[in-house]
This record gives sequence, structure tokens and C-alpha cells, in this order.
Amino acid sequence: MTKRLVKWYSSAVGYKTFPVPAVHSKFARATIDCLGSLLLKLLPGEYSVRAEIRKQRDAEIAEKELLKSELRKRRDEEISETEILKLEECPKGYARTAAFLSSETTFSLYRGFNYLYSRVLLNLQDEIVELERNLKSVEVVQEANNLTVRLESRQKDVRAPQNETGKSKSAIMSELESKLMIYGKILKRAKDIRSFQKPSKRDYKSVRSWFWNETPLVQKERQFIKHKEDIVTLHNGREWSAFDEVVEKFLLSLKFSFVRAMFQTEELRKKTDDKAVRFVSRSRVEFFVGLIITSLIFVLLVVPVVVMYKMTAVSRGEHAVFTAIGVLIIFTTLFSAAMGLLTAAKRHEVFAASAAYCAVLVVFISNFSS
Repeated sequence: MTKRLVKWYSSAVGYKTFPVPAVHSKFARATIDCLGSLLLKLLPGEYSVRAEIRKQRDAEIAEKELLKSELRKRRDEEISETEILKLEECPKGYARTAAFLSSETTFSLYRGFNYLYSRVLLNLQDEIVELERNLKSVEVVQEANNLTVRLESRQKDVRAPQNETGKSKSAIMSELESKLMIYGKILKRAKDIRSFQKPSKRDYKSVRSWFWNETPLVQKERQFIKHKEDIVTLHNGREWSAFDEVVEKFLLSLKFSFVRAMFQTEELRKKTDDKAVRFVSRSRVEFFVGLIITSLIFVLLVVPVVVMYKMTAVSRGEHAVFTAIGVLIIFTTLFSAAMGLLTAAKRHEVFAASAAYCAVLVVFISNFSS
């Protein structure tokens, strides 16, 4: 009773702690209990007022926390909300064609106009060559007429009258400068266009199929997509191998909802209602392909080691070593084939990886044979 009374009084008057003396006498304990009962009768109003104030304060704090939570939730919803350009919302024609080509970086296929760049460069090249001939002829005439001063001094040549060809050397140089500037600019632009990647067979076929099914443009103006050798893609990522395309085709053929949830983002699903057009997240497909290739490489590393260990543990001698070398040759060939078929690695990269793989197995064989 005493401890409960002290605890209540401490909370009522606002004290955090209230020392409770040790009471050993029964009379003293009874006296304190009586005083406590009297105190409870005398101070009920003050206690109820303080309790009401505390209750209101707690309600205000809870209301503020609820308001903060709602504002935070509304902010997160506003931040996560995105505007998606839907294909069906664009009118049929150039608007829908542009929406489709920009919906996926691998679908951004356009002509590079390599032939026209070559024609323009050849034309400028010939004009520059002609100016070069004129410049040489002017200097030959000046040298023949013993006008070496004009050959040795640019300022005197500029102040001199027109030569026999009807065009001063300074005019030829000015024209050469402008032509060379244009020629260099176009030459650099042509080089940049040449450095663009070519679309994969699957991406090109997908865009061609969409043009065939939708016919968004008149026949004459959609013929550009037929120039396959001149088509470039704006996609600048890793070049897909045949294995990547097989995996993507397999994933698109699956009708399970969890597969679509794994390899299609919410934004990709909102881009179109057309069942014939299906988008997949390229980064997720690349991650899945990376897992498959990593698992395969792990198997190709572990299996030959286990096989050679079993062989050397069962039989020792020259026969076991030659058998282990045969296993090494087989698995190195399999590793090289996997690198060439499942990845887009270049020849020197395949060679370097195969040499490193073979070296690991050779070290294993040498350790067990010794």
C-alpha cells in the first residue's frame, strides 16, 4: 500500500523519483496507511486534472505522429509516381512510331546513311583536290615568272594583284580552309556513325514485325527499316550473344505471372496493352544470364578436379597421369566452347580465359602426380 501510494503521488506531482523509507514498525506502517487514505480523499481533484492534462498531451503527440506518417506516405507516393507514355495513347503515324522506337533502347533503330556520307565526303574530297591543284599551279607560275618574293612572303603575295589564273593564292587558301573544316567535321561525324552498334537479329526482327503488324506509316515512308545493312541502334550496352537471345525468347514464351513479375517492371507493363508487344527488363535478363554462366563455369571448374582426384586416388602411376591429361583436354575444350557460345567474348578473350583455365587444371595434376 505504501509503495503504491508513493508511486501514485510521485506521478501526480510530477516527480520522477520519490524515496521510500524503510518502515519496520507495524504502528508506523498503519499510521502511514491512514495518512495515505486521507491524502487520497483530500487530493482527488488535483490528480484527475493532472491525468487529464497528461491524456491530452499524449493525444496531441499521437495526432502529430499520425500526421507525420500520412505526410511521409503521401510524399513517398508522389515520388514513386511516374508518367508512362503508352503506345495506344499516341495517334497512329509518326507519333506512335516514335513512341515505339523510344520505348526500349534496343528498339531505337535508325539509318546511318553511310552511303550518303561517302558521297558527300567524295564530293568534298574532289573539290579540295581541285583547289590543291590550283594552288600548285599558281605557285608553279610564280616560280616560272621569277616571283620568288611572293613565294617567300605571304603579306607581299596578299598585296599583289591577281595572277594569271584569275584567282589569288589567298582566295584559294581561304576556300581551302572552309572546305577542309567542313570535310573534317563530316569525316568525324561519319566515323561516329560507323562506331554505333548494329542491332541484334532478334531486335531487328522485332521492329520489322511491329512495322508489319501495325503499318503506322505509308508504305513509301516505312521502307527505311528494310535497309538492314545501314541500320544502327542507339543501344550502347553489352552486345548480346546468341545465348542471351535464346534466354530472352524462352522467358517471353512462359505464361506464368511470377516470370512476368521477375523480368518485367511495372513501367514496362504499362507501356502497351497489345499482347503481341512484350517488354522485358534487359538488366534483369543480363543478371539471369550471368547467374547461368557463373554456375556453368563453377561446374566446369569443380567437376574435372573431382574426377581427376578420384582417378589419382584409385590408381597411381603413368596411366593415371595420362588419363588426367585426357580429362583436362576434354574440359578445356568444353570451357572454350562455352565461352565462345554463351558470351560475346572476342577471340583473344576466349584464348586468354581458356589458357588460364588449363593452367589451373595443370597445377592440380602436377600436385597429385608428385
